[in-house]
Amino acid sequence: MVDVDKIQTDFDRLAAFDGDGWNHNNHYHDFLLRQIPPRCEYSLEIGCGTGTFARLLAKCSQNILALDLSPQMIVHAKERSSTYPNIDYKAADVMAYDLPDAQFDCIVSIATLHHVSIEEALPKIKRALKVNGRLMVLDLFEAETIREKFIAAFGVPYHLVLKRLHHGRLREPDEAHAAWEEHGRSDVYLTLSQLRQICDTHLPQAKIRQHLLWRYSLI
Repeated sequence: MVDVDKIQTDFDRLAAFDGDGWNHNNHYHDFLLRQIPPRCEYSLEIGCGTGTFARLLAKCSQNILALDLSPQMIVHAKERSSTYPNIDYKAADVMAYDLPDAQFDCIVSIATLHHVSIEEALPKIKRALKVNGRLMVLDLFEAETIREKFIAAFGVPYHLVLKRLHHGRLREPDEAHAAWEEHGRSDVYLTLSQLRQICDTHLPQAKIRQHLLWRYSLI
């Protein structure tokens, strides 16, 4: 069962450490931006954090609704987005939020759907998409097959090289490391085979791809 209160508490704590510098998620921002449909009028980001991707999306979409469960994340997002009037930030649980039907040309979720029941989330998200709208998900998964585990293992040296390159160090400050460790203890991830089974029911046209840095994309 999803513990919404704990997730909110964790990310309220993590908000102080959420900068715009390189991390495993924004490493794939360019990939996600290439998937945005042309003539994008309305977009939704689920789990916007401090708004790093929402600000990129604002250059491609006329109007953006950006939701995050953590009020502290939303505070930081608004502070950093004062020059982006087309982003509407709201502190909200997407599973409780009343999304309008067939409203969005584009819906994005980065490292968020593993915090909800994806079997319940996907039908709701699908209803909110316009005809020919596009869902773009980047999230974590549990490696299962030998191939998946090999790619995941290769992610370790890749991560170390990129972290040294971007941050000049291999470990984040102790307080940030402790906050992420505490949050990670309750994280549970689907395998790609489980995800494909769910998509066969709800999103049969979805394309699922494994990436380095322990991520998958669903388009």
